[in-house]
Amino acid sequence: MKIAFVGKGGSGKTTLSSLFIRHLAANEADVIAVDADINQHLGAALGLDEKEAAALPAMGAQLPLIKEYLRGSNPRIASAESMIKTTPPGEGSRLLRVREENPVYTACARPVPLDDGEVRLMATGPFAESDLGVACYHSKVGAVELCLNHLVDGPDEFVVVDMTAGSDSFASGMFTRFDMTFLVAEPTRKGVSVYRQYKEYARDFGVTLRVVGNKVQGQDDLDFLRAEVGDDLLVGIGHSDWVRAMEKGRPAPFELLEADNRMALQSLQDAAEDSYALRDPERYTRQMVHFHLKNAESWGNDKTGVDLAAQVDPSFVLHDRHAGTSATASV
Repeated sequence: MKIAFVGKGGSGKTTLSSLFIRHLAANEADVIAVDADINQHLGAALGLDEKEAAALPAMGAQLPLIKEYLRGSNPRIASAESMIKTTPPGEGSRLLRVREENPVYTACARPVPLDDGEVRLMATGPFAESDLGVACYHSKVGAVELCLNHLVDGPDEFVVVDMTAGSDSFASGMFTRFDMTFLVAEPTRKGVSVYRQYKEYARDFGVTLRVVGNKVQGQDDLDFLRAEVGDDLLVGIGHSDWVRAMEKGRPAPFELLEADNRMALQSLQDAAEDSYALRDPERYTRQMVHFHLKNAESWGNDKTGVDLAAQVDPSFVLHDRHAGTSATASV
């Protein structure tokens, strides 16, 4: 299943993303973690030192390889150069699977050992000095969107994406790629402002959104969040000495994380699994096509010089059952 963590800058979404990833690994799940935030801190939150985090390959730099691999033998895509971030899969496309080895993972993913297993970590890459004034960070995040469009997963497989802060997530159709979106909100007016934006933008797309209250100090904080977000509030996370030690670079074994916080993380997993069970593959594919056509008309056709609407395979639906097939998609 595919899970996003969103929230305003400083809300703690990267920390909670990393805790959730550790929790899943402790439960023996297969996990791909993706750092899609302009501030690349997920690697450090998972225990990498500064040098190791800086050495993570940037997905944005591998976009030509990603496109060429995913294109496969799809006859509707003449070349990798004609693919854009929203290009959907079709007959002949190659699909990604959580458990497999493939050239995309070889180029872009690195194993990160945790107390209770290992996860794959992928990162969009930081906003480089050469990008200043000439590039948009969403061009880097486009590599993540393209991979998500071509990724099939099962109920015991997790792709966890630490998204860019605020409402910037809506600069592409990637916000519809998730079975569950956890919005991390502090119990303040600023903390819930992003929730209102996200709720409004996502309203017409069937996005499953739950709020995780962070830095909650008592019942009054929970009452405030409940009054502001209603039943979308899933759970509150309080102070953690374990997290404080981790942020100082001295993490204790994960099994020593406070019991209340471990229970909260399990609530997140339960909610994600319940949402995954309701996934509608036809709607998922239809939304993918919707944003592809929208981007094609807005800028993609002009940039590539081809009619990108022709890339849409009208008979193709991305099903979980593709996870058990060969690398080339079929319907």
